[in-house]
Amino acid sequence: KNDLWESNAMKISIKKLGAIKQAEFTLNDLTIICGNNNTGKTYATYAVFGFLYFWRDVFTIKVKDEDVRQLLSEGSIDLDIQPFINNTRQTLKKGCAEYTEQLPHVFASSEKHFIDSEFAVDLDKSDIQPIPVFERTMGAAKTQLFSISKKADSPVVSISLLVEKENVRIPENVISRIIGDALKEIIFGHIFPQPFIASAERTGAAIFRKELNFARNRLLEEMSSIEKDINPFELLTKVYSDYALPVKTNVDFTRQLEDLVKKESFIAEQYPDVLNDFADIIGGEYLVTKNDELYYVPKGKRIKLTMDESSSAVRSLLDIGFYLRHVAKPGDLLMIDEPELNLHPENQRRVARLFSRLVNLGIKVFITTHSDYIIKELNTLIMLNQDKPYLKKIAEKEGYKQDELLSVDKIRVYIAEEKLLKLDDAKRRRKGLTLVPANIDPELGIEARSFDKTIDNMNRIQEEIVWGGDE
Repeated sequence: KNDLWESNAMKISIKKLGAIKQAEFTLNDLTIICGNNNTGKTYATYAVFGFLYFWRDVFTIKVKDEDVRQLLSEGSIDLDIQPFINNTRQTLKKGCAEYTEQLPHVFASSEKHFIDSEFAVDLDKSDIQPIPVFERTMGAAKTQLFSISKKADSPVVSISLLVEKENVRIPENVISRIIGDALKEIIFGHIFPQPFIASAERTGAAIFRKELNFARNRLLEEMSSIEKDINPFELLTKVYSDYALPVKTNVDFTRQLEDLVKKESFIAEQYPDVLNDFADIIGGEYLVTKNDELYYVPKGKRIKLTMDESSSAVRSLLDIGFYLRHVAKPGDLLMIDEPELNLHPENQRRVARLFSRLVNLGIKVFITTHSDYIIKELNTLIMLNQDKPYLKKIAEKEGYKQDELLSVDKIRVYIAEEKLLKLDDAKRRRKGLTLVPANIDPELGIEARSFDKTIDNMNRIQEEIVWGGDE
């Protein structure tokens, strides 16, 4: 059983966040949160997404003023990265505190709901290593002003001016921030994955994407006709201000489909059979026309269906389909709130196999789920992943591919449930909602208590109905 934290994983602690009183959980290659309704699963998911979305904004790495002046006077400077690495714990702590203050904006909720909330990230020391190679040029007004680079196996970050110092008209504090941003990328960029989320509200965004575009464009027209001074950024951010950050990103993603289809992901280029498996799940393909019209084309039929004419399953998988074909990169974190939404049990099984395949291709997956079918199918993938001849025969007979099988050390499962907790400095333990790690056995799979109790009750009642009539 994998009872220990993985050394290469990111450990997250939350307190007094929604229904959750206190919890610790670790992001693994595949992370799953199960549990009843209203137990805080979505809160934990949104909080993680918000942190990964905002970490560059809330982390601060300060470059000394004298270093900036030396750069401007001498044209170049070498910075030892080690002191910044030694300070990562403080950077993390301060950044998490800053992010905690942003939680009301992440959830689009009142500040009073987050007064006592805490969000913290802990990293294993072995993970806090700079990326080997870094190369970037920075500039303004289409002019490259200076370069920032780090060579392999070197602890030195070199910054060089690309123009005469007299032509650098950026304030010193801005230069310091730009260099600090590069240092953040060098130290943390490989640790924190790029997140993509499909929220539970994704089906609505699929239907109303054209209306959302129209509303935004009309707002822009109104802005251009206003004579008095107005902050356009502030006005635009109010368009979706009533929605949580993950919902906003879903809306923005569906609005950009016409541009997204011009790109191909590494999956489309290297693993097209994954996209074929996805097409089997939805029973067809998505199509975006040159006029930015979105259709669903069922397999073997000469019809095009709009999103409101398509099934809810087709709409619920829209974001995921476009992500896989056009956006996905190795190392990403794909987050899905209730992937089973509107799916037939057979397709829930197929989605579980798709997730395992993605994990084995290098995409991290994070889901919340109420689906016993998804958990049971993942159990099958875990249990079949053993070097036993009879298991290989079963896998071959049932059509399981080797790259779908799941290693037990790649998965973490948590059950959102009530436990006795010792909160802060309290002397006594009190009951509160938390996230409890589920046991995962290579031969038996995931012990998902939140489903087992319900299933056992149903089986007991049905047995009584069938066998209890001999009185």
